[in-house]
Amino acid sequence: MGPLQETAPAPDFSLIIVNWNTRDRLRRCLCTVWEEGQRIGAHRVETFVVDNASTDGSAALLAAEFPWANLIQNGENVGFARANNQAIARSRGRYVLLLNSDTELHPGCLAALAAFMQAHPHAAAAGARLLNQDGSLQPSCQPMLTPGREFWRLLFLDHLWPRATYRMQRWDLRQARPVAVIKGACLLLRRQALRQVGLLDERYFMYTEEVDICYRLAQAGWSLWYVPAAVVTHYGEASSRQAAQAMYVQLYRSKVQFYRKMGGERQARHFKRLLKLAYAPRRALVAAAAWFWPAWRPRAETYRQLLSELPQM
Repeated sequence: MGPLQETAPAPDFSLIIVNWNTRDRLRRCLCTVWEEGQRIGAHRVETFVVDNASTDGSAALLAAEFPWANLIQNGENVGFARANNQAIARSRGRYVLLLNSDTELHPGCLAALAAFMQAHPHAAAAGARLLNQDGSLQPSCQPMLTPGREFWRLLFLDHLWPRATYRMQRWDLRQARPVAVIKGACLLLRRQALRQVGLLDERYFMYTEEVDICYRLAQAGWSLWYVPAAVVTHYGEASSRQAAQAMYVQLYRSKVQFYRKMGGERQARHFKRLLKLAYAPRRALVAAAAWFWPAWRPRAETYRQLLSELPQM
């Protein structure tokens, strides 16, 4: 570098999108990212797309339509946590925004997140208000996972007395509020906090990595917030739907892994016992129903696979 050259200032946001065969959704997501960048100043945003060996032409789409996005192309599907970490290591923004490829940013989303984080230096993370495709409210945060809360939810008792979820429909949309866990579909992280607690745990292939990092941030004394002024539409499960049965089992494998990491083998075994207690009768009922309604057979097979793999988790 010559004596008169200066290093470009770091952007405010490093947007990181992990993609696996969601080309059409990715296109729309990146269009909204571009529009938001123009609103707040393109120099304030850098974008990374980590492609986990897609076969649908996603990489070609980026080269043709979004050359401003930094592409990291993997030769295999390395999972969600590792792919995000690849981009975090190369990024420079003060804030790292983990964004699903099946999301769309609403106007003013980035400005609202930036304003909140600047006004709350104790906040390590912030989550947007997630909406379904029809505009209805989607859960974007939750209480911290515990085996008891999980079992309560699996028995459908959360509809009577929410313990594993928040009653977000009752929250004032004019007010941000502290939460325990922010969903990974749109998770803003302060780089300073990441330097303290470390990156995503790559032992999670997919799911629960956001619960893990939210837990570590809270343990380190940081706060986490729901910011309803920032709005994102999340279509949901665009990647996992392509391997639904395997991803359903992976969800619980990751949860067992979380309990083992945070509470030891005893808590992991306790959670697996609760899972078996919840899913054994469910599997029997669904298998019986599948004799009369064939559409239930995939669900019965998913439950069977979960129970068969549970002892080895």
